[in-house]
Amino acid sequence: MCESALSERVAAGITPLLPANSAILIGLSGGVDSVVLLHLLHQLAPRHSWRLSALHVHHGISPNASLWADFCAELCARLTIPLHIEHVDIAPLRAQGIEAAARRLRHAAFAAQSCDFVALAHHADDQVETLLLQLLRGAGVRGASAMPVLSSSKRPLLSGRANSHRQVRPLLHCSRQEIMAYAGAHELQWIEDESNADDSYPRNFLRHRLLPLLGEKFPAYRDTLARSAQHFAEAGGLLDELARMDAAASISGNTLSVATINALSLSRAKNLLRYFLYQLGAPMPQTVQLDDMVNQLCAAREDAAVCLRFAGGAWELRRYQGRVHALRALAEFNRNLSVSWRGEAELEWLALDSCIEFRQGIGQGVSMAKLQGADISVRLRQGGETLRPSAHAATRTLKNLLQEHHVPPWQRDRLPLLYCGDVLVGVPGIAIAAEYQAEKGEAAVQMMLKVRHD
Repeated sequence: MCESALSERVAAGITPLLPANSAILIGLSGGVDSVVLLHLLHQLAPRHSWRLSALHVHHGISPNASLWADFCAELCARLTIPLHIEHVDIAPLRAQGIEAAARRLRHAAFAAQSCDFVALAHHADDQVETLLLQLLRGAGVRGASAMPVLSSSKRPLLSGRANSHRQVRPLLHCSRQEIMAYAGAHELQWIEDESNADDSYPRNFLRHRLLPLLGEKFPAYRDTLARSAQHFAEAGGLLDELARMDAAASISGNTLSVATINALSLSRAKNLLRYFLYQLGAPMPQTVQLDDMVNQLCAAREDAAVCLRFAGGAWELRRYQGRVHALRALAEFNRNLSVSWRGEAELEWLALDSCIEFRQGIGQGVSMAKLQGADISVRLRQGGETLRPSAHAATRTLKNLLQEHHVPPWQRDRLPLLYCGDVLVGVPGIAIAAEYQAEKGEAAVQMMLKVRHD
């Protein structure tokens, strides 16, 4: 295929997907694929008033990493395309494997940028390699699904978050050979990552050793395997539809009904649990783990403290009052934690990996006048605390108040308690001591707990 035909084919594929005046951020590694993508979009952008920018992630893995960043800067300067270079530190994530860690850091870098679409240089050979790698890892239908040219719209998460950008892959139906031909015809320059020749990496092994052999016997393997990946994607869509039907009456907020899981067949229960975790942005457990989760969640006694860890201990499934809670594992904390409050709008609260927000207002919350001149602090529960929640109520133990408000047991010892001197003033979302409640028209402050979502 000649280079002009490739350009027109790419244009025909993405023009209906990208509205005029869209802000498109191009992932630019400096390799031939991303350089061709940059060149193509630079050619097409004036037709549609697309606003282009580029992002280069400097991983620092290769001794040549800074040279690659310089190359990308020079290339973008020649094309007058704004470039942002993001320096990341892969060291803390090396236990996940270099490829996985680098991918995670790239995704985080893209998510931090302001744009309408992120353009990635995945092509047909990438699609095949990804499918084979996923199958060799024993992936399910979601893992083996085809990458789409355009990602689905923002994925709503049960936590209220969403993926910030849609991703577009203009080269997805182009082969590596076609991309190389285009680069040669336009006399483009690019950099070669020396690690691409190292076939100890699984993807490189497939690329350099297995796929050439496969091509000798099955010349059309790219189209055939891409078609299989599309079949997996359609099957995954049907499973998601079924999960949404099951979720309608069983998922509330960030929790899932144990009774619903118990009433479904094992396969359907696992499908619902996968969907629940996926919507929360949690990593997928291994198949054996998923079987064990369903069994333990359903078999446990009503009062049992079920805690199932997965993803290397980074996530937990807990059961409380007939509901499944999925959450990031909380770190150890200092039980003597005490933080002074001097009027800040927010305070870090490491015990719950969150922050405390103080909102000032009138008539609702803690009386500001009654806090004046006192030492105000936020502390952890030590046991035996009491509080009178209203002028007409009896003094109650904090333990009983937390139980009445259905605070999960794993949060109770980590909640922030507001103190004026040594007097318990209030607990966010639970109660304010009657003697400290603001009166109508009085300046007040409300204390709210905000869980961080990274």
